Amino acid sequence: MVKSEGRATDVTPGGGAADGTDRQDRLLTLTELTERAGITVRTVRFYTSKGLLPPPIRRGRSGYYSPQHVARLELVQELQNHGFTLSAIERYVAGIPDDASPEDIALARTMLAPWQSDLPVEMDHEQLETRAGRPLSEEDVATLQALGVVRPRGATYLVAGNQLSIGVRLLELGFPREVAVAAAAIYQEHGVQMAKELADVVAHQLAPLYGDMQSARFREVMERLKPLSVGGLVTAYETAVARAVAGAAGRE
Repeated sequence: MVKSEGRATDVTPGGGAADGTDRQDRLLTLTELTERAGITVRTVRFYTSKGLLPPPIRRGRSGYYSPQHVARLELVQELQNHGFTLSAIERYVAGIPDDASPEDIALARTMLAPWQSDLPVEMDHEQLETRAGRPLSEEDVATLQALGVVRPRGATYLVAGNQLSIGVRLLELGFPREVAVAAAAIYQEHGVQMAKELADVVAHQLAPLYGDMQSARFREVMERLKPLSVGGLVTAYETAVARAVAGAAGRE
């Protein structure tokens, strides 16, 4: 579960670092948090009562929210957008360590996909082998990682359970790690370029329609657009692969 208190000795509420430099980890007031997330005060308090968010960090009689609060709140919203029930979200969030950094929580978000029917599960190596139904060498795990099926989290793994059987079957078919790594590099390279181009479209064509990129309406549009964007990418990928295969077959 989440901690009831936090430490932010190097930040000042509503500002940058204590030394006056601009920092991304400044504390937010409740009003700032609700405006950033596009939710109500009542929702924040409800999430806190359910253990989905830690209580605010106290500074005198006021409460403030850290980047860890923001990251957890964004994760909860992401899970809701994927259609998971509140009880399922509670179970998943409860498995995140109390001292998880915003980067750790962001990793949990990367394991979610619009088509998933279950949540990533944290497993140690023995549990991973049990779920896979076979022993897994270091090379096997590295291949599963390159395929995006598992992600290391300290001494454990975050596992996309509904994709594990696919990854294990690829291992049984002798799928080489080198190909998985090469494919991942291609996804990364083209993903970065595509993200830059889409960011340009969003910044110059979409954001001006909503006035402020931090507005609740704009943030909701971006969240709603995400699964449709992924679907569009999948369709484009399938079409391109089919054409490439047909072209290669025609040249033989």
